[in-house]
Amino acid sequence: MSTNIFRKKSIEKIVADSKAGLDDGHGISLNKVLTVRDLTALGIAAVIGAGIFSTVGQACFDGGPGVIFLFIICAVACGFSALCYAEFASRIPMSGSAYTYSYATFGEIIAWIIGWDLVMEYAVGNITVAISWSGNLTSFLHNLGLHIPDFLSRSLFEVKNNNQLYLDKIAAHDVKGAADFLGDHNIWLNAPHIGPLPFILNLPALAITVFITYLVYIGIQESRKASNLMVLFKLIVVVAVIAIGFHYVNPANWVPFMPNKFAGVMKGVSAVFFAYIGFDAISTTAEECKNPQRDLPRGMFYSLIICTILYILIALVLTGMVNYSKLNTADFLAHAFNERGLNIFGGIIALSAVVATTSVLLVFQIGQPRIWMSMSRDGLLPPRFSKLHPKFQTPSFATIITGLVVGIPALFLDSAIVTDLCSIGTLFAFVLVCGGILILPRIEKGSGKFSLPYINGKYLVPLLLIIAVGLTQYFFPGFFKNFFGLIDGNKPDLSKAAVLRERIPYFAFTLLVLVITVASYIKNFSLIPVLGLMSCFYLMTELGTTNWLRFIIWLVIGLVIYFSYGIKKSKLAKESAA
Repeated sequence: MSTNIFRKKSIEKIVADSKAGLDDGHGISLNKVLTVRDLTALGIAAVIGAGIFSTVGQACFDGGPGVIFLFIICAVACGFSALCYAEFASRIPMSGSAYTYSYATFGEIIAWIIGWDLVMEYAVGNITVAISWSGNLTSFLHNLGLHIPDFLSRSLFEVKNNNQLYLDKIAAHDVKGAADFLGDHNIWLNAPHIGPLPFILNLPALAITVFITYLVYIGIQESRKASNLMVLFKLIVVVAVIAIGFHYVNPANWVPFMPNKFAGVMKGVSAVFFAYIGFDAISTTAEECKNPQRDLPRGMFYSLIICTILYILIALVLTGMVNYSKLNTADFLAHAFNERGLNIFGGIIALSAVVATTSVLLVFQIGQPRIWMSMSRDGLLPPRFSKLHPKFQTPSFATIITGLVVGIPALFLDSAIVTDLCSIGTLFAFVLVCGGILILPRIEKGSGKFSLPYINGKYLVPLLLIIAVGLTQYFFPGFFKNFFGLIDGNKPDLSKAAVLRERIPYFAFTLLVLVITVASYIKNFSLIPVLGLMSCFYLMTELGTTNWLRFIIWLVIGLVIYFSYGIKKSKLAKESAA
């Protein structure tokens, strides 16, 4: 048997396998029902969700009104990636998304890595969303006078961590700071105990995961209808929030525009990029589209453009209605309206947050099983993962496993950890997709297909790099000294060695930029994927060394599984040996 871990599956073979009816072996195929409208709705459903209702407030607090620059930076990075996804989707209209694209360009081992990485984006990301949904539901029910016991609506490790923070604040005689964590301290003390362990479980997070998993299990058509309805509702609410909020904007709140300078703006990378995660998930539904080569690119672009505009407007409204320093709360949207005496919006926003996070769960729960299905088809996972339900025409076993992977950890995990992991995992997928486009041979644009515009980067990439460095140094003096750890105004208490250790990702980014710039000059690389590659990798550097280490550990676990199972069972390896 061939042991070439970089063996590739040609685009022709991928498409041929699809046309030959590659399925679970029983003549059952996925149901082709999705149109460009449905795909756009799925993209909006994924993007406008947990981010706009749970993580954007923290980003506004860190960056002030200037956080809109971060939204634009993330949108540009996502836009470059979306163009690359669009060309891949047009060439390879299969459900595997970045996994399948990497199989065709980088080879099997990289495909496995990205497939394992996508588990972090979809399944691990949904743990955060499920926990956020639970918090939104609790808030909504509280407005109605109903109350779920705290020990049954919070996650064990989140309460445990906050209890420790409370004790640390008390030990440091910081009574005011300790007050922020007093609620979780009381939950930790008063929760029922099983032996020495407090009984604290996030049951609403598990309940919504079970419901969404069932909805995805019974069919893409049912999921599509539910998604479209939820998207319509939350778009109406978001537009209403923007329209009404603008009447209460005080321009004085926009001064200073970047209170914590550019470093403060970039501090919200994880939160803001997490708010964008999802537009790529619609590429996993390629085999359920009526015309994937035309509609998938359109769905990605439409959803990304709509969401970016709404995000920027929401950030301007929020930071204009109240001072940015008041947005570091879990219910920051409702808080902004309450500050202006519009308390009635609290309940509406809480309900909208419940609906929005439900739609995000739905899209990611659709995406993850289809990634596993594609990996199983190639022999890298057991055959059961590609088994389709005879009636519902969905990857039934993979859907159930996804529900378990999301629902059980959501009972007890702290959402802050998985948010950062989800963001770095998504950016890594974007980096490989952009890099993959550079490897693919250029083709003439086919009828009804999307083809990425080719712009020769031979001279443009070096020129743009010089301009970017010059403008950054001019407008943000000292940026590069901080970038490379020569100074660190944000953490003056750290030793020189500790600062340099934290800047390792930045050194790696600098090396990559130099290598790509030289390669662009030598090989005439296309400008758009190069910019996508650089911008996504830069956002990865802003997520910190700790998250890089966690991510590397996650990938190592995946490689152990590959070399224990996938390399032996790979269908491509068996075909090569035959």
